[in-house]
Amino acid sequence: QVRLVESGGDSVQSGGSLTLSCAASGFLDLRYCMAWFRQAPGEEREAVADIHTLGSKRYGDSVKGRFTISQDRAKNTIYLQMNNLQFDDTAIYYCAYQASTQTSCPASWPQADAYKTWGQGTQVTVSS
Repeated sequence: QVRLVESGGDSVQSGGSLTLSCAASGFLDLRYCMAWFRQAPGEEREAVADIHTLGSKRYGDSVKGRFTISQDRAKNTIYLQMNNLQFDDTAIYYCAYQASTQTSCPASWPQADAYKTWGQGTQVTVSS
């Protein structure tokens, strides 16, 4: 079983930056994908970015050019560098994990059901 722990959520002003971390522990597969999703009040869970252990990355349209996902394989940790944060980025950010038998991440992404293991989330609040 895999456990995910997010950290780094905070309150920032519009235009600011923030970095989220997600550490995975437990029995990790040889190849896997990890992702960031976010959910604002009253909204559906939205895909932000995902990354494969082999290095491929994908981004949601609303964050392309502003957010960067990266990984530290030695620490089983992924990061989300968020720049030029806007009010609409306010949400709970969730980390997710899914084993991979391919060289790319789940084909059903950006649907949230592409991932089966989730963290508890970390709150990001952007004030204008």
